[in-house]
Amino acid sequence: MSRQPRHAVDVSLDDLPTLQLEDIAEESEGQLVARGQAYAREYAVVRGKAAALLKNLAITQVALRVKYDDMRGQTGPYRAVVGDMYAGLGMPEDEVDKMQAAVRYHVGNIIRRHMTPRELKAAGLRPDTPIERQRDDRATRAAILQAHRATTAVDKSTPPPRSQEEAEDEQSDQPAGHAVKATADHLRLAEVALNMLGKFDRNVIKTHMTDGQRAKLDKELRDMERKIASLRKLTQKPSSKG
Repeated sequence: MSRQPRHAVDVSLDDLPTLQLEDIAEESEGQLVARGQAYAREYAVVRGKAAALLKNLAITQVALRVKYDDMRGQTGPYRAVVGDMYAGLGMPEDEVDKMQAAVRYHVGNIIRRHMTPRELKAAGLRPDTPIERQRDDRATRAAILQAHRATTAVDKSTPPPRSQEEAEDEQSDQPAGHAVKATADHLRLAEVALNMLGKFDRNVIKTHMTDGQRAKLDKELRDMERKIASLRKLTQKPSSKG
């Protein structure tokens, strides 16, 4: 197909229809490419403006929290004034809910930029920002996925228990590198397990867990210690007796 000259296409948001395929069926390749570029360019502009507007809206709500001395945003007067602000928009309820969810994300980040850790603690707010929590959540999910993959690999590569004689007979039937892979998978599993332990957050344990939850976690950790001690008996060299 021969390339045709591309012509600029003006896109106005004031009266932007949703196109149907038949609306542009007769346009040339150049016209279609130009139209697509125009829509993409305008979309980028709109997204940038939307992000700035959401951040500005979040700042107004933080300013209202300061005025009401309610940095958590939970008192009746503050919630009433913000509720009236959104109610006056005349927007569908589901759209307002989406907007408020996006604004809360920015509110959390703004508050933590303007308050000290001591002020956050006094207000009953977590010190980490929504951005940091998202990053931690992604890291935790990645660690869980790594653990699942490592566990699956160990299950597949570990030979079933056999007697010494059966093991020697079976040794010749194993594909080359089977034992090497099983060993590597076990080492990888230990690395992943250590990484998982590193994901425990001291603040969550000390501040957010109930006494019952901490007791349950303590029991699980004791069980881990016993299991680790049992495995270490296999890895440590026996002491020589003189």
